[in-house]
Amino acid sequence: MKTAAWIMFAAAILTATAAMAAEANVPVTKVTAFSSGVAYYEHNGKVADDAEVMLKFKTDQINDVLKSLVVLDLGQGVVSGVNYSSQEPLARALKSFGIDLSGDPTLGQMLKQLRGAEVAISLLNAGDKITGKIVSVETKTKQILPSNTLISYDVVNVLTPGGIRALSLEDIGSLALADEKLNAELNKALALLVEARDTNRKPLQINFAGKGQQDVRIGYINEAPVWKTSYRVVMGNKDDKGVEQMKMQGWAIVENTSDFDWEKIDLTLVSGRPISFIQDLYTPLYMPRPVVVPELYASLRPQTYEEGLEQAQQLTELKPAARREMAAKKAGGPPAAPMAAQADGLALADEKADKDMSGMYLQRASQALASGVASVAQAQSVGELFSYHIGTPVSLPRRKSAMLPIINQAIEARRVSIYNQSVMPKYPLNGLWLTNNTKDSLLAGPVTLFDGGTYAGDARIDNLSAKDKRLLSYAIDLKMTVDPSTENAQQRMVSLGIVRGVLIVSHRIEYAQTYVITNKADQPRTLVIEYPRRSERKLLIKEPAEQTPSLYRFETDVPADTGGKFEIREEQITSQEIGILPANVGALEYYATDGQIPAKIKDALLEVIKRKNALTLAEREEADTQKTINDLRTEQNSIRANLNAFVGDRSSEGWQTFSKKLLAVEKQIEDLQKTFTEQHAKSVMLRKDLEDYLNKLNIETMQTSPPAAVPAK
Repeated sequence: MKTAAWIMFAAAILTATAAMAAEANVPVTKVTAFSSGVAYYEHNGKVADDAEVMLKFKTDQINDVLKSLVVLDLGQGVVSGVNYSSQEPLARALKSFGIDLSGDPTLGQMLKQLRGAEVAISLLNAGDKITGKIVSVETKTKQILPSNTLISYDVVNVLTPGGIRALSLEDIGSLALADEKLNAELNKALALLVEARDTNRKPLQINFAGKGQQDVRIGYINEAPVWKTSYRVVMGNKDDKGVEQMKMQGWAIVENTSDFDWEKIDLTLVSGRPISFIQDLYTPLYMPRPVVVPELYASLRPQTYEEGLEQAQQLTELKPAARREMAAKKAGGPPAAPMAAQADGLALADEKADKDMSGMYLQRASQALASGVASVAQAQSVGELFSYHIGTPVSLPRRKSAMLPIINQAIEARRVSIYNQSVMPKYPLNGLWLTNNTKDSLLAGPVTLFDGGTYAGDARIDNLSAKDKRLLSYAIDLKMTVDPSTENAQQRMVSLGIVRGVLIVSHRIEYAQTYVITNKADQPRTLVIEYPRRSERKLLIKEPAEQTPSLYRFETDVPADTGGKFEIREEQITSQEIGILPANVGALEYYATDGQIPAKIKDALLEVIKRKNALTLAEREEADTQKTINDLRTEQNSIRANLNAFVGDRSSEGWQTFSKKLLAVEKQIEDLQKTFTEQHAKSVMLRKDLEDYLNKLNIETMQTSPPAAVPAK
């Protein structure tokens, strides 16, 4: 009997155990790290029957996991769900318990929430226990002598079998809740406070359902340190033919900051910037709702009513169309159509209009809500995406870092000296002109150079695609000097033209920059000169070895123990437009007397100068006549003032004298006014003739004869 009972008990245990899902371990097998600060983690493994896979993450990682989690059952099973602890706001979660611990309440504030609850209280001094129900908690004051200080203290009033007792909280040694449900609520609230402080790791439970063994895969994106690269270039080794061979080593620096050990994982390092952002999916969101207050009606007072009309009015329910008809009648408009079909049609149309209006209102409300949603994602193009796949499985414990080799081969490079006046005005820099002849792209990073087995200097390299060239500089070349002080510019006129009275003049400015180079080394050097690139100038020498949007790079060989010069020449064509009519004669004479001006343009300019001189003379004569008239009018006013002194005695000598002078001045003004009119007409005619001449004067741009260049102004 006992054996049978034991067998039945063991069978029940096995059945219950089989019904429970077993916890399975699915390790990390693949990691793809991006240079943008995220990584893709992939777990692969097997689970049996119904199983649970437990992964733990930091709280600030949960949002990325919820956003990107991919769970696959590669067999015949299914993924039944993913469970995790909710991240409800602490204050809101605490308010949901029977005892509200939000806001750090005092003991008195907690006991106020427990009014009516049964408690067991032990007093400090009396040593006896009091049981009863909490009635209220009040604050009292008492006076401390001899300082007459007032202090406040809390008192809990408890209903006991012997009546209500007032107990000071200072006298209470312990207080226990008799209600087990309230005790459980208090313990849950305290546990929630402890859990809220634990922000290190949060469990995420993935549930699989099936029969037998199933292959499963779990993948997600999470924040990760940016993987970095560093390089070494070894110089100074020569082959059998005496040709220098250079070798490059490249290392990737990777950190495992996850909560999983990497055991022989498949690691890929990707350089690129996929768009990535963080959205809070872990914290529950609550939609605020409006509070609707029920309508309250006060008691009605007794009503009095007026006498009814002689003829009772028949009231019917008004349809929307009838409402519109009554409104039209009140406004004095035409009544609605009497036909029933038309009335019904209007009613249906009005009901449709009401629905349309309601739909429009809902649409506008929806748009108003959508306007509060702001885009949080920003992206930019940063170049080509490339990756390094580490061929050997990588093992790296959590919280550890590693350097992994990604490049170890000969590289194409040659020694150069690099001179840029804005970097160092006297000395060039030792450098390499490096060509990426590897099959891989090189991620930006530091480069340490070794020459002849010793340290030579450091450099930096930007992203370098396969077959691209790049300069590296790693030290100051003290055995070579460059003097860039010789610089000059010359200009000359190259073409002229006249279009509708506008003189178009083109000048050619030639710039020359001479570098005096001295090589004190016992070996020849290749010097790369970086020169500013200006879009308005054109090179007059052979094309540079390389050019960037802002620089030309010229390459020249400098023999050992000697010096030389390197000249860079450029030209710039400038164009100037001069209005001939407002221009002064001196400026026009400058161009007309220049020996390089074509004869046709020179003759036209001389004709313009002659016409402008005639116009200037006529305008000057006109101005002189006007000035004389103005002076005579001033004299005329003075004579009139003197004449007024003798207005009472017109037979006097003074009256006769000033009268004759006034008549003489009047005669002069009349004669000069006629002259001024003739002169003004002449000036107007000469100006019109000049303007007509200039408007018809069109001479195509003509090349000037090339005289000796003159220094540019």
